[in-house]
Amino acid sequence: MTTTAVETVTLTIDGKTIQSPKGTLLIEAARKAGIEIPAFCYYEGYSLQAACRMCLVEVEKAPKLQVGCTLPVAEGMIVHTDSPQVQKARKGTLEFLLTNHPLDCPVCDKGGECELQDMVFRYGAGESRFTEMKLHIDEQQWSPVVFYDAPRCILCYRCIRVCDEGMGVGALGLGNRGASAVILPNKVTGDNQHYLSCDECGACIDICPVGALTSGIYRYQTRPWEMNHVGTICTHCSNGCKTTLGVRNGRIIRGNNRDHSGINGEFLCIKGRYAFDFVEHPERLQSPLKRVGDRFEEIPWSEAIETVAARFSEVKAAGGKFGVIGSNRTTNEENYYLQKFARQGLGTSNIDHQRTGDLTTLLDALQGRGGALATVADVYHAKAVLIVGSDLSQQHPLLAFQARAGVRHHDTRVYTVTPGPVREDKYSARGVIAQPGGEIAALEGLREDLAKEPELVILFGDAIRGDAVRALVRFADSLSIPVKYVCLLDYANSRGAVDMGLTPDLGPGYHPVDRPGLTLDQMLKASDLDVLWIVGANPLRNRALAGENTFVVVQDLFLTETARRADIVLPAASAYEKNGTLTNVCGEVQRVTQAAKVMGTKPDLEIFGLIAREMKINVGIWQWQKMFEEIRKTVRGYNVPLPVVATGGAAQTNPVNGRVPSLIRPEEIRSAGDTLFTSGTTGRYSNVLNAVLESPGRLYSGK
Repeated sequence: MTTTAVETVTLTIDGKTIQSPKGTLLIEAARKAGIEIPAFCYYEGYSLQAACRMCLVEVEKAPKLQVGCTLPVAEGMIVHTDSPQVQKARKGTLEFLLTNHPLDCPVCDKGGECELQDMVFRYGAGESRFTEMKLHIDEQQWSPVVFYDAPRCILCYRCIRVCDEGMGVGALGLGNRGASAVILPNKVTGDNQHYLSCDECGACIDICPVGALTSGIYRYQTRPWEMNHVGTICTHCSNGCKTTLGVRNGRIIRGNNRDHSGINGEFLCIKGRYAFDFVEHPERLQSPLKRVGDRFEEIPWSEAIETVAARFSEVKAAGGKFGVIGSNRTTNEENYYLQKFARQGLGTSNIDHQRTGDLTTLLDALQGRGGALATVADVYHAKAVLIVGSDLSQQHPLLAFQARAGVRHHDTRVYTVTPGPVREDKYSARGVIAQPGGEIAALEGLREDLAKEPELVILFGDAIRGDAVRALVRFADSLSIPVKYVCLLDYANSRGAVDMGLTPDLGPGYHPVDRPGLTLDQMLKASDLDVLWIVGANPLRNRALAGENTFVVVQDLFLTETARRADIVLPAASAYEKNGTLTNVCGEVQRVTQAAKVMGTKPDLEIFGLIAREMKINVGIWQWQKMFEEIRKTVRGYNVPLPVVATGGAAQTNPVNGRVPSLIRPEEIRSAGDTLFTSGTTGRYSNVLNAVLESPGRLYSGK
């Protein structure tokens, strides 16, 4: 594949000669050369506004100051970004912005992070020439998440653009004109009251350069410098977004990703930015529970571990039957240790978790190929994207954001095959409505268009499973173009659970086991199980357990439907309270870092280790670093660069390049069908997700 040479121009900025690609905006060329041109309205990746006039620069031979955010570089251009004339212009701009801006920095939530505050400190005048009374409008609450203080607004329009272009929602607009101009939600009630109906993602709040938009969760809680900022991975969906949690006195106060670290840049949905509140829900388990008749009694950790270990040892000695159900939220290290414990310590292959996508069949269908699985970045850079059987914006918001950004920045063509309208229809090249089971047949209607594309990324949900996965790969092969795939899975470590061997027929790295065990559905239907050990899962929410005399041990955060059936309940730590690694839907491994601590809980890995020690079984040291070292050495595809993961980056695993003879039945693969406002058990215990007007939302509504 040949690359076209990029034409460059030579220019001088503040006496520094630089070369930049032709067509580059001056503000970006200067930034890459280490020279800052301040701006309020300009934001990389979004349409140009040229509204704030803060980026004015002096260009020699130009008749007046020029706007740096819309001016392309030119050959021989000589620019001065900090001349006396420029400084005077910026000072005047700031003085004008402050005519109605309230000087309430001591109570404003943006204090310490305010771009206007920084610019006034650098360029502003010590006093104002304006003596008129400031216009005042009362603060408005648009939703439980978003508050708007109009007098603080400097009309940079960042919020409007990020909502429309970035999120694809368009919930915000501009009302009135001149000094009375305000940002308004586009939804209006019968009494002419505006209200917010959107993704409630908070992107407008984080992108606001001042304190006009503030968070209903964070406001008046603390100051930025009073928090520890911990970068970790969102515990909700499988996209693997980095979220920076602001922690004060052991409590999570705020979530954002303003430093643009992680595969998601600064993007976060409502779950990544706000739904950490389940951690402090009053129903969190903080002590082990033991069943006594029809009720539970709190017991010490030592007694709980001794009881579980004694029963496990008794059943093992008698040759009894174990079942183990793992989680798609626990870390790779915990999943690896659990399957090792089950197979080597308990002598059972009855181990599984809830499958939400048919990844194993895809890997088997792609045997003998390299580089066939897409990364999150590939979805952005692809020339064409095909979405099959998924409401991407509702179920996988980061991947949907990447596709929208691709359309915006380099004309990515999006195609959809879904059972109903989806948000992607608004900007897709072509969409097809296909009833469940008819997706593969519907693809034939897109064949001619897809075959003309130079490359393609295919994202498919649980509607495509079993033989349909192989049919999808055959269809893609018949297009005779380069194709990459993403098998869409539900939760934070659904991919890692499969990779680590939480399956009855495949061990870590997809090695087949000698004696396959029972699947999750089969374990629930088995009446002869002596022990069922359930870790971070709730399979009895809508189903029953056949074994009336089965000894059930549950590790979880809450007393779920499954935990209520248990004999012993062990309070576990959430992903925000532990260290380790997670693997996202695209196979990218990322580091999880402990942010908070809830009294009385323990990480699942520590619980496993304590039970193993009590049983006098050597499964390995229950430290996440030791387990990760073992994973990198023994699990195919996981010998990823350690420095990349250790420093907060994402490293894609190398997929298995050979046969994956899975015995899983297609009917056992079920997506939970979560929306932006639901996320299994943790979503049920998030007050924020349950409080917003849109909750719980529904799939295929086109919004």
